[in-house]
Amino acid sequence: MLVIHPKDKTTAMLSALYDGLEAQVVADYRTTKEMGRLLHHVSTQERIMLLGHGSDKGLFFRADDSKDEFDKKVKNIYTRAAEQLSSQLGYHIPVVVANDGDVSALAGAMGLGENGIMGIAMGTSEAVGYVDTEGNICGWLNELAFAPVDGQPDAMEDEWSGDIGCGVKYFSQDGVIKLAPRAGIELTGASPAEKLKEVQALMAADDARAKAVYESIGVYLGHTLGLYAMFYDIRHVQMMGRVMSGKGGDIIMETASRVMDEEYPDVAFRPEAPDEKTRRVGQSAAAASLPELK
Repeated sequence: MLVIHPKDKTTAMLSALYDGLEAQVVADYRTTKEMGRLLHHVSTQERIMLLGHGSDKGLFFRADDSKDEFDKKVKNIYTRAAEQLSSQLGYHIPVVVANDGDVSALAGAMGLGENGIMGIAMGTSEAVGYVDTEGNICGWLNELAFAPVDGQPDAMEDEWSGDIGCGVKYFSQDGVIKLAPRAGIELTGASPAEKLKEVQALMAADDARAKAVYESIGVYLGHTLGLYAMFYDIRHVQMMGRVMSGKGGDIIMETASRVMDEEYPDVAFRPEAPDEKTRRVGQSAAAASLPELK
């Protein structure tokens, strides 16, 4: 499999889609000619995965911010990329543009064989997607990382949006890092990912301080799922992402379920982990099912 993934801080978590797989990964900048030479040697039977959005300034950074320029360069950016790739490879590539969180939810729906699925991935950020009760990806803006979950005036501020109390600060590695010092854990890692690993290592050793961190996140999650249930018709919530791995993830789900039992007994669902099938084929298989073959 060929993976083209020019990484930046907002899309680095997508590497989870191919980590552990036998893949050639292109993570640095390539010119059109270089990409053409690379693709020339790709077998027609080989899978190609395209990830990321390129600019660290956002989806599309442009000097001319007019609507005409946006429509010309941004609105059809992915379909144009697919057309160019089709031309270089010599055969048609069907393409569908979908939010990565929605694809996570679709993967959960395919794994469970049911609909009404919300997928939440807790990693670098909080990625959320939703498949409705009819099994459809609705095209909604399910960016719940930036939806408020904490109304306190002194809630953490999200440096990206400038808002306070956003889900990203509670359901990501940021949430773990924020709580660790309050639990008495001194973190020494240089990056957020390294700091998360420190807490995970302590949790693997049954450290009581690390357990307190994950229990607090579980309390946050229990109340937040009660909030999400006010806006979405949810039958299952599938929890994913690096924060949910290991013993800590189990504690988060157990604590959230207990909070929901006590505070939101009328909400029918409880957080759950994906089954083994979903973990194995997951988002890749779900994404591959979206294009209509003609």
